[in-house]
Amino acid sequence: MSKTETPSNAAAATAADRLSAILMADDVSDSLWAAVNSGEADELVPELAALEMEQDPIHKHKDVLSHTIAVVAKTPPDLIVRLATLFHDIGKPRTRRIDDEGVTFRHHEVVGARMASKRLTELGYDEQTVDDVTELVALSGRFKGYASGWSDAAVRRYARDAGHLLGRLNTLVRCDCTTRNQRKRLELQEHVDHLEERITALAEADRRAAERPGMDGNAVMEYLGLEPGREVGEATKYLLEIKRAEGDLPREELEKRLDAWWKAR
Repeated sequence: MSKTETPSNAAAATAADRLSAILMADDVSDSLWAAVNSGEADELVPELAALEMEQDPIHKHKDVLSHTIAVVAKTPPDLIVRLATLFHDIGKPRTRRIDDEGVTFRHHEVVGARMASKRLTELGYDEQTVDDVTELVALSGRFKGYASGWSDAAVRRYARDAGHLLGRLNTLVRCDCTTRNQRKRLELQEHVDHLEERITALAEADRRAAERPGMDGNAVMEYLGLEPGREVGEATKYLLEIKRAEGDLPREELEKRLDAWWKAR
């Protein structure tokens, strides 16, 4: 222990190392169940005990803890993703309600994100890890409803809110499906595939829309002596094609190209 490190901080760092070792084991399902059965999980993440008591009417597991461990077991060996999946339903016991729709867990992601942040900080994880995991937990339910149809604006908002965690968020969404119904499993993967394709296409469209030719319409009109009209639009489109193919060129070169283009017309 360093002179500046308090005993409590040292213990917290050790706790983070212990949980990380459990989650990064080759067989994470076995390591998690071993931690639950030995009582180590109660010491590290006491909130998990409530999941074992909570029935899971959506995923058809006997309890939410079983579903959670099944989801973690499907993830790649990425500590951020595994921590996020471990905590993604942690808020369900606190948000459980029974109404006309049956058992609901409204806003459990928001509640769970706060719980995850508190627990991970107490365990001694670094600030970036806490922030990333907390954000993934908060966003973990955002994909619901995509199959019913999202506008382009909704797709852009999903990608923007996820930011640098987009790939990890989609991985969590893909893994958060433990149904034995093969058709439903395939449908989920197809929906995520479709979402990722739309995100890529919209990003490219936005990038192109933000592009500007080396000479704008006013510069083209002044150089060629034109009035506003169709020819100006065609000229700027031609200059934009040059930029996409060759990058930024000197003004003199663009004027030469514009002269040749105009003469060819």
